[in-house]
Amino acid sequence: MKLVIAKVDENVFDGEAISVTVPGSQGEMTILGHHEPLITTLKAGTIVIKQLADVEPIQIPIQGGMLEVRTEGATILL
Repeated sequence: MKLVIAKVDENVFDGEAISVTVPGSQGEMTILGHHEPLITTLKAGTIVIKQLADVEPIQIPIQGGMLEVRTEGATILL
């Protein structure tokens, strides 16, 4: 799935991901490709991005944000 993570002044991540795990306001959730559309707030924690099975996941600490999931991908605004 296409994943974009952005701050007001920079792109933190822009690429393909197998999954992304986020600290949702109601608990941790993992988003996979073709997920049902969803909008939620994020709390402080760590975003974990898995790109390939044999590559170490990318970890991005955050203080909060918003997640929008569409059938073709996801956008996280920090």
